Amino acid sequence: MPELRRIPVNGVELNVALAGSGPAVLLLHGFPHTWELWTDVMADLSDRYRVIAPDLRGFGASSRAASGYDAGTLAEDAAALLTTLGVSSAAVVGIDAGTPPAFLLALRRPGLVRRLVVMESLLGRLPGAEDFLADGPPWWFGFHAAASGLAETVLEGHESAYVDWFLRAGTLGDGVRPAVRDAFVRAYTGRQALTCAFSYYRALPESALQIERAVTTARLTVPTMALGARPVGAALERQLRPVTDDLTGHVIEDCGHIIPLHRPRALLTLLRPFLAGEGAGAA
Repeated sequence: MPELRRIPVNGVELNVALAGSGPAVLLLHGFPHTWELWTDVMADLSDRYRVIAPDLRGFGASSRAASGYDAGTLAEDAAALLTTLGVSSAAVVGIDAGTPPAFLLALRRPGLVRRLVVMESLLGRLPGAEDFLADGPPWWFGFHAAASGLAETVLEGHESAYVDWFLRAGTLGDGVRPAVRDAFVRAYTGRQALTCAFSYYRALPESALQIERAVTTARLTVPTMALGARPVGAALERQLRPVTDDLTGHVIEDCGHIIPLHRPRALLTLLRPFLAGEGAGAA
């Protein structure tokens, strides 16, 4: 089992899972997940890497922050965490809500980010995702973002059924191990937990603006791998292609949105050589 520590960074305390030794790898989860999304990945990588998997601010056992759910602040949290742990260079892996902050961190701090892996997310309004968004964004984006607290009011007391829907949909109906499922349900139960999670969606317009501004003044220079499954597919790779110098893209077949839990072996088959420096170059 990883070591769990509470680490103060950037005005909050993050719950952080730590395992292994060697070059650092930072793992950033999405919704409705916690660091336990990465359980299989951590177990595999920890024999050669120092693996760092925080609960994002407001998520899981990290501080229930009142603000700071935009991608820029989440990127600052990640940078501060690495600094506090004495890490001067890390590979950064993000999925879903963890992708925009991972992207901004690599764009703004290329000296800190050795390699970047991003999965199953979109980067604001950057071109390339038009096909994916042809019928509009996924229905829950608007529901979660309603500023009135509608989502919390509707879902309070029904969190387990709601989380279960995402876990089934994100694994093409297969579901996840009961222990991981129960950890996710606990993490998203209660009005405060829901409000923090939905604050990420309410900050999406600000995050999109941050991304648009960032790519007007900088390019992504670190070796980057974009991974897709269902439903995002190659949309993220298409968004990255015009702003990235060294990009590899893959779509994992027969895989749902929650790649690290649904197809961990397929993910690790791509991740291991890329982290080792064997996966550079456009594809």
